[in-house]
Amino acid sequence: MPTCASRIVVVIAAYNEAAVIGRVVAGVVNAGYRAVVVDDGSPDDTGARARAAGAVVVTHPINLGQGAALQTGFDFALAQGADVVVTFDADGQHRTADIARLVEALDRHGADYALGSRFRGGTVDLPASRRLLLGAATAFTRITTGLAVTDTHNGLRAVTRRGLARLRLRQNRMAHASEILHQIALSGLPWVEVPVTIEYSAYSLAKGQRMSDAVFILVDLFARRMHR
Repeated sequence: MPTCASRIVVVIAAYNEAAVIGRVVAGVVNAGYRAVVVDDGSPDDTGARARAAGAVVVTHPINLGQGAALQTGFDFALAQGADVVVTFDADGQHRTADIARLVEALDRHGADYALGSRFRGGTVDLPASRRLLLGAATAFTRITTGLAVTDTHNGLRAVTRRGLARLRLRQNRMAHASEILHQIALSGLPWVEVPVTIEYSAYSLAKGQRMSDAVFILVDLFARRMHR
């Protein structure tokens, strides 16, 4: 049975996104979804502008990182009775129309995780250097998790309530994207990839990952594995 839009919560982790967050939230709300913005200790007007655009805003008093912000959003959404949680980037890269495609894929495939893939879908203005970085991250994830994914660090995904109960993010910063896939593999629950479109801009590229970030992500992941 298709999931009612009112039972879908779109979680947006945001830090210093005052320039674009109003437009991002308005797109989600106008499409009929509930938007929850986790303002991760932003010193700018991110929270106020998100609230004015129609989001429920949960605020971290200090910046903890995107992984921590998403976990806060997950906990809040579950407490609010969400059946499906969609993660959505705050920087304007994602298309609101792709939310419905992800949720429909959960229903159609009986899956608990629908993972957006720009490499099965499309990209707009993706730099060659970023493509190389994403390809290396995907290869690493396929080796370490056994999941045959085509796109690792894609923040657009939909998760059922049952699937969300199997996720508990401990990587507070960017390594959370790989951690999510590792936990999906451990859960044994069904997953599916869904073609989506990612639109790059000068703004989103300035906020995104660099090659040096990839090194820190690998260090974080290996350290976590060593302490298990």
